[in-house]
Amino acid sequence: MQYNPQNPLIVQGDKTVLLEVNNSLYQEARDHLARFAELEKSPEYIHTYRISPLSLWNAASTGLAADVIVAGLARYSKYPLPGNVEVDIREYVGRYGRVRLIRQEGDLLLTSADMALILELQRHKELKPYILDQIDDLSLRVDPARRGHIKQALVNIGYPAEDLAGYVTGDAVNFELRPTTSAGTEFALRDYQREAGDVFYAGGAAHGGSGVIVLPCGAGKTIVG
Repeated sequence: MQYNPQNPLIVQGDKTVLLEVNNSLYQEARDHLARFAELEKSPEYIHTYRISPLSLWNAASTGLAADVIVAGLARYSKYPLPGNVEVDIREYVGRYGRVRLIRQEGDLLLTSADMALILELQRHKELKPYILDQIDDLSLRVDPARRGHIKQALVNIGYPAEDLAGYVTGDAVNFELRPTTSAGTEFALRDYQREAGDVFYAGGAAHGGSGVIVLPCGAGKTIVG
């Protein structure tokens, strides 16, 4: 692409992104960045975002593809993208899901289609304390009581797990929301509150039930939770 001064982004080689606020494409570019980059500074005229491995892995966990990320950056950037930025984005997004946590016959397994990667992880000192034994060339049985520690170790190693192990169904808690507030005004879930809960729960699928719901102050997180 050629230099386009009308665009709002400057993408730098260290994966920081500068966004011009007083630009007609500001909102479009901001909404795109919010899907895979972290806002670091937001003074009046220029906002600074950073693209990190963790922000890319979080994006990948929602199903966002590297092609979409790169295409959006190219669409809104004033200058051609630095070559290393596109390479790094594709590399990091490609790492998400190369290992998976699954439940099989009551055991928690760490699996991969890459035999060499399983061997590498089996030998890694940060993961070793949580490995119980090797099932086969593509699977390790790991300690279910250390599920969170295992996922954190895999992030540190650079291969974040896609967690498909699901959760044990607990006892039902019966409750209902009041149709009116204590002041007598009508009360109901807002659309975005219901959507946040639905996305978190994912219909009870194995990939649902974990994560963080982020809403602005005063948006009603207590009701969602």
